Amino acid sequence: MVDATAPLVRRSTERGVATLTLDSPHNRNALSARLRTELAAGLAAALADDAVRAILLTAVGPAFCAGADLKEVAAERAGQAPDPDTPGMPELFSTIMDAEKPVVARLNGPARAGGIGLVAAADIAIAPEEATFAFTEVRIGVVPAIISVPVTARMHNRQLSRYFLTGATFGARAAAEAGLLTAAVPADRVEEATEEVLDGLRRSAPRALARTKALLNGPDAEARASAFASMGEVSREFFASDDAAEGREAFFQKRPPRWVL
Repeated sequence: MVDATAPLVRRSTERGVATLTLDSPHNRNALSARLRTELAAGLAAALADDAVRAILLTAVGPAFCAGADLKEVAAERAGQAPDPDTPGMPELFSTIMDAEKPVVARLNGPARAGGIGLVAAADIAIAPEEATFAFTEVRIGVVPAIISVPVTARMHNRQLSRYFLTGATFGARAAAEAGLLTAAVPADRVEEATEEVLDGLRRSAPRALARTKALLNGPDAEARASAFASMGEVSREFFASDDAAEGREAFFQKRPPRWVL
């Protein structure tokens, strides 16, 4: 049974690194409204803390993050109004990408859809070799619109076209070769490889880190905000479509949607 009072994002700080751990394993750490709210609060607290040099984003359970919470999406389509104060995915991705402090993602397992957006938004991402990835949106009748903003900044065009258009599953080694991951390592080396990165950040001057991250991001913050707004419209259009309704129903019923040949 799920404890409704337990936090979905746990926070801790050690040696200048604030760790935010997604802890909603019952739904594979899906980006529910509550998890998004807690993650946004954790990011804000870490960014406001002068003792924090870097942020580590990780998770527990069988997956890193499954993406959007389809049950909440279905409830919204049925007329349940979302809380207007809940941060959306664009806000989360923008916060991570625009943060003055480096954000490192340490994956514990597979990522899908919006979960891959978190991986792409992070400055450095390390995953176990057995982790898998997939942009499953097209297979449930929607478009990987919002996540395209951070993902296209990372992945090479040919691989991106293949995986966006087919929804095919790909492994961590392929993700690293495509630019989505910094490194894919054996499962027993994930923590060690991450600590090597964090130790490097601990040795770096905070102001220099902030300016270097800004240099890497380039003068794209305004263009990125515009892209998120535009892609948000595309996402809303397709999530409200008949195809999306069929895709969600097929997903919950564990059957192929009607368009599969």
